[in-house]
Amino acid sequence: MNKKYIAIIDYNAGNIKSVSNALIKIGALTKLTNSQRVIRNASAIILPGVGAFGDAMNNLEILNLTNLIRREIRKKPFLGICLGLQVLFEYSTEEGRNNGLGIFKGYVDRIPEGVKIPHIGWNQINILKKNSALFKNIENNENFYFVHSYYAVCEDDFIISSTTDYGIELTAGIEKDNIFALQFHPEKSSIKGLTILENFCNYVQEEG
Repeated sequence: MNKKYIAIIDYNAGNIKSVSNALIKIGALTKLTNSQRVIRNASAIILPGVGAFGDAMNNLEILNLTNLIRREIRKKPFLGICLGLQVLFEYSTEEGRNNGLGIFKGYVDRIPEGVKIPHIGWNQINILKKNSALFKNIENNENFYFVHSYYAVCEDDFIISSTTDYGIELTAGIEKDNIFALQFHPEKSSIKGLTILENFCNYVQEEG
């Protein structure tokens, strides 16, 4: 990638190392970091994460990263994974109301009762944005690995790139301009998951 690197934001929120390992496996140059300077100088940003929404936002605040992410996300390719998708919205109902980054209008709510919670395991996605750079060489109804109890309720449906059926239709991915985010875990989704990460890396290179 011509010495360009992707900053993977390390903010004590779960699956950071597995994402890093998956990107190394496909040959991406990455830096696992919470340094503002390193994030500013990166060609792209990945925000992974599992766990509680409020804790994640608190960790980002402590590290003085919330405003930095809000600025940098407008300038360069961004990929959010799982919790990294959820914090892009205005707030979550998890453990009371917790404010998010507010990049997109909408909120994060608990999956309705009537199904096993958390939604954990392999599930098909319905790709809505067929020409998405992220879904190149990914067939519709391909299976990916999910682990979550909350999901994004988008005010603007046009940002939804994919959905999954789990009793109700859940947001599986969002996309707008240079911003991509996935509720499922590509780093845990075998070959097809690695294809998605490789697609993101290719997009970063093309945009640079």
